[in-house]
Amino acid sequence: MIAERDDVVFYLKMLPLAQIHPQAYKMAKAIVCAGSNDKALAMLEDAYARKTLPDPTCQTDVVDQTVRLARSMGIDGTPAMVFEDGTLASGAVSAEELLKMIQKHDR
Repeated sequence: MIAERDDVVFYLKMLPLAQIHPQAYKMAKAIVCAGSNDKALAMLEDAYARKTLPDPTCQTDVVDQTVRLARSMGIDGTPAMVFEDGTLASGAVSAEELLKMIQKHDR
């Protein structure tokens, strides 16, 4: 997808679904505290692979802010995408479908 649209940026926000995944909140905070994007991405991949993550290494309220923002926007699941025009799309989609969605929301 990057080869087709180098003008697209993805911001990953940690929205732990603690009611389904009891350790998700602690893992989200650990990822946020990773210290670098590369390390955070590696930790996220480890989390998806069901590997144990270290405890958070910083004090942060970033995850709590994200949870509040998601609730205020009516987001209650992942993945969720918010386009520049504010349109919300929920659920996993293929790269092809995502490209179509992006094109639809282009200015």
